[in-house]
Amino acid sequence: MNAIVEIENLTKDYEKGFWRKRKVRALDGLSLTVNEGEIFGFLGANGAGKTTTLKLLMRLTFPTRGTARILDRDISDVSMHALIGYLPENPYFYDYLSALEFLNYCGELFGIPGSERTSRAKQLLSRVGLREDRWKTQLRKFSKGMLQRVGLAQALINDPKVVFLDEPMSGLDPIGRREVRDLIASLREDGKTVFMCSHILSDIEVLCDRVAILKSGRLAQVGALDDLRRQETTQNLIEVVVTGTDEATLGQHLPGGSKFKVTTTPTGLRIELTDEKDVDVAIAALRKANGILVSVQPVRQSLEELFL
Repeated sequence: MNAIVEIENLTKDYEKGFWRKRKVRALDGLSLTVNEGEIFGFLGANGAGKTTTLKLLMRLTFPTRGTARILDRDISDVSMHALIGYLPENPYFYDYLSALEFLNYCGELFGIPGSERTSRAKQLLSRVGLREDRWKTQLRKFSKGMLQRVGLAQALINDPKVVFLDEPMSGLDPIGRREVRDLIASLREDGKTVFMCSHILSDIEVLCDRVAILKSGRLAQVGALDDLRRQETTQNLIEVVVTGTDEATLGQHLPGGSKFKVTTTPTGLRIELTDEKDVDVAIAALRKANGILVSVQPVRQSLEELFL
């Protein structure tokens, strides 16, 4: 696959203090690759270096050492910015422009002709779910969620090949999150590459082809989510959920030993086992206890557990 974003040994030090200055390392030797057409999730606790990485890629600040390339061009080549879109974590827009005027302004910066610019602005405002009756409202009167929608629209105004999103779900209600999530998924269908930071792990879990986890400025894990889960899971657990019986009655029909771990939950009984062959044994015991089978499923490590 073609590499769209290539980061090699990217490091950033900041000076801290007044009289006695000392260096603080925000990013430490980061190396990773983002491939064409994928949605790449970038995770980390507060202060892990996510936003610093994006600022370095956008050339808003400069690395202490290391290199990075976007679309096979060095990040120092600012002409490449015409081919990318960027939504910062805390966007600030001109308060007295309307949403439509602001997108027209952004389109003009990219040299888009007037008629096409207006048409594209209206199309994008509809696509991000902003009501038409708010298009001519000044941005200072918008809520945080509405500003976030406008920010997404401006990141797409130039029809970019790769889009960088820093906390794109910030300030959105559940309906807005679902709409933005669908929008990001549609970007992959359009052949665009998306590099996104988010604290909302459920959205990362649903959207992303691969993820990278930063810890204290260093890369802790990178890869497809299922692959990372397999690396971190020590045993292959299977969960059988049943109801209609109690733990003591079911235990009378299960073989002895520690192969079956039965626990009582508010919705019934949960049987944990590690060998797939024992599922039939558990179900047979359930039938003898006159219970009802609810579900049989593998226990997958959640992204939250992997992240922690």
